[in-house]
Amino acid sequence: MRLPLLRHIILPALIILLMFGFGYGGYRISERSGIQALTENGELQLELHARAVESEINRYTYLPSLLELESGVSDLLLQPSTEQQRKVNQYLQGLNARSGSRVTYVLDLTGRVLATSNWKDADSYQGEDLSFRAYYQDAVVGKQGRFYGIGSTIGEPGYYLAHGLRHQGRIIGVGVVKIRLEALEARWQKARLEAFVTDENGIIILSSDPKRRLKAVYPLSDEKREALVRSLQYHWWTFTELNPVERLPLGPGVERITLQRSADAEQGETNTVSYLAQTRRLSDTPWDLTVLSPLDEVQRNAVSHGMLAAVLFAFIAFFMIAWNERRKVLATRLAAREALQAANNELERKIAERTADLVASNARLREEIHERRQTEHNLRRTQDELVQAGKLAVIGQMSTSIAHELNQPLAALRTLSGNTIRFLERGALDTATTNLHTINELVDRMGRITASLRAFARRSGDEGEAEVEQAIDAALFLLHPRLARTPVHLQRDCPNARLAIDQTRLEQILVNLMVNALDAMAEQSERQLWLAGECALDRYRLTVQDNGPCIAPELRHHLFEPFFTTKPGEHGLGLGLTLSASLAAAAKGSLTVEHPAEGGTRFVLSLPVLADEHT
Repeated sequence: MRLPLLRHIILPALIILLMFGFGYGGYRISERSGIQALTENGELQLELHARAVESEINRYTYLPSLLELESGVSDLLLQPSTEQQRKVNQYLQGLNARSGSRVTYVLDLTGRVLATSNWKDADSYQGEDLSFRAYYQDAVVGKQGRFYGIGSTIGEPGYYLAHGLRHQGRIIGVGVVKIRLEALEARWQKARLEAFVTDENGIIILSSDPKRRLKAVYPLSDEKREALVRSLQYHWWTFTELNPVERLPLGPGVERITLQRSADAEQGETNTVSYLAQTRRLSDTPWDLTVLSPLDEVQRNAVSHGMLAAVLFAFIAFFMIAWNERRKVLATRLAAREALQAANNELERKIAERTADLVASNARLREEIHERRQTEHNLRRTQDELVQAGKLAVIGQMSTSIAHELNQPLAALRTLSGNTIRFLERGALDTATTNLHTINELVDRMGRITASLRAFARRSGDEGEAEVEQAIDAALFLLHPRLARTPVHLQRDCPNARLAIDQTRLEQILVNLMVNALDAMAEQSERQLWLAGECALDRYRLTVQDNGPCIAPELRHHLFEPFFTTKPGEHGLGLGLTLSASLAAAAKGSLTVEHPAEGGTRFVLSLPVLADEHT
């Protein structure tokens, strides 16, 4: 009685239940997979269009500070006159036309517009008092003025870039450039991309859908709403909110939101549309770019896949039931045959086991040989990677100084190139030629810095030869920014010699030892560094000594252990001395440490001298 009940009632019910379960599981897996694919594509779209927005803004960031270079602007701010105002208006008109910005204008310290590029237009800013604008208030005290708002003259939205104009070290006025960003919206619409940009107040200022513009993405409190109205940043706009039906966070900067949309105007019905919203903060602005990816296609595919999974399970279930019935019939017929083959199978099993043991033994032997060869290869490769990591770590520690070294010539290049254009326009060829020579020298200087970094960072092998003086000069050149920032009394007495080690590896050892010495002397008022070398038979003994604090006796025997360091965690990995000792040993040399009685630490590098050099 129980068996028929199981087969005719419980089993079909269980199959139906599992079919729905598989269908739901297929739906969820497909939906998750579709959202993941949509997220990855959205990240690419988000990064691409975020770069486009940043690039559009960065095209104009230099314009306000450029006004400092025009003497007529300074003259107008210091001694205003009608004639000077006319000249500056014409200059701003031409500059604005060449740059493609909306308006360029100059304000005095009271916030009044003295000159503007649209001085001929009916909506000219000439004479307006804009002291209430946040960009003016930031720029007049020396801050970077960045502001999005709707103009108070004609209600035109725009992004304002402001810069405090200085004369002899003090701010005498403010230069402002207004740009339009609607071209970005047109590009989004053309690409059929749903996206919007929100400002620091959570207000949508750019949108591919004009209906979403100037809406708040999150509810605004009464106090916040009143403060925005008083600021006149958005003119007299009445704010509404986006009001999503559902908002579900999926991860950092990613959420699923559901918005309402009109479905049929005649019937008055509404339905909803779900989006995958991905948000990213834009560089140099407090704005966020959000890309909306519709989930309709993902959900339709998920439903299809869920139904397919349910049907497939049902088919497999019925197939298994039929197969099970067939198996029972075949099992009876095969019982006798299996009994006859039992003895033969046992014999074959023993033979197979013996054969498998022999094959396994041979496989283990081959695997051990392969593992030993692979281990040797990995050891050599790991050592090369650690050497390269050591170089990159040193370059990383020096990156701030190197960036400072490069920023100075870059700043000079910008100023000189701008001045050269003006001198050429005025016909001052001698002055322009002098500027060009100076630019050439600055470019050569930057080239030497980057060439040294490339030579130091390139990969090298165990074989090669090196010159002592060249290696010391290269190491000092790489450390020049730090030596210039932290003065050190350097004593160098190293006769030149050709050593049996790669040039780059010798430079890396010297850089590691000098960096350790400079770190040890960082807190001292008087810093001394000695570099000394001497040839003895077929070895060259090179010492690097500092007058820093002594290393504690209990720590000395750990110096050459990997990842051991006496520096704070963010200042060292503990690999410099380990790698240096390894590089010296690979060149058949050695690196040891001595602790002089007078204080400080002395590292001794011993390397073989090339045969022809020794003779």
